[in-house]
Amino acid sequence: MIRSELKRFWNTCIWSLAGWRTAWETEKSLRQWTIVCLLSCGLALWLDLSRGERALMLALSVLVVASELINTAIERAVDLVTKDIHPLARQAKDAGSAFVALSALAGGVAWLAILLG
Repeated sequence: MIRSELKRFWNTCIWSLAGWRTAWETEKSLRQWTIVCLLSCGLALWLDLSRGERALMLALSVLVVASELINTAIERAVDLVTKDIHPLARQAKDAGSAFVALSALAGGVAWLAILLG
């Protein structure tokens, strides 16, 4: 049983890496948000923050990148279903984009709260 769970975990890691690579190669916004994430994480590690503040900023930075990956998955699934311009397809893609924007806004608000006290 342990061997099968380790194999499943290993496969999950491989599939996740494949998803990351594909998104990295095809999505400029993922590359941009990753740069923002790295800068935010670097700043969080450099500044004299409490452990809680640092953890919050690291987690929110990663959340924004994860949000972009979810948005990419939504866009790909919609494109698989239809290439036609359809109101529901647009709404799904716009909702995914809004998810990324709200995640980024949460990170920005947290940074403001931390920096402004």
